[in-house]
Amino acid sequence: MNYWLMKSEPDDLSIADLAAAPGKAFEWTGVRNYQARNYMRDGMQVGDLALFWHSSCPEPGVVGVVRIVAPAHPDSTQFEPDSPYYDPKSSLESPRWLGVDVAYERTLPLMSPATLRAIPGLEAMQVLKRGNRLSITPVSPAEWALIVGERG
Repeated sequence: MNYWLMKSEPDDLSIADLAAAPGKAFEWTGVRNYQARNYMRDGMQVGDLALFWHSSCPEPGVVGVVRIVAPAHPDSTQFEPDSPYYDPKSSLESPRWLGVDVAYERTLPLMSPATLRAIPGLEAMQVLKRGNRLSITPVSPAEWALIVGERG
């Protein structure tokens, strides 16, 4: 099993949205960075777990856990002209952008970046590195254990 961190703006998709629909698969859309796309395409597998991070909000940080429930597939929003994620260079025959489907696992108490930085062992965590802007990053098993702990 692999572990990940996935950022979402709560106005687009929040942990509360997922918690309100347990068992429902949500398409993870809008990733427009090649490295993050490649993580979904080449690394994520059904059954992997991800830390759910609220970003671009007054209180950013880890707020929950989701499970990957469908492998990488073309992101539907790249084909929708009315979508902010529309990409006119992408086609059904040759999609540029991918998404995965996630489902709610659990809500966690907010762990802000400052809280995470204060935990010994998380110094190298990618999301905490200066200048990191990726919306999807790998999380090591040791980092996962420090954040999720006994909660699984």
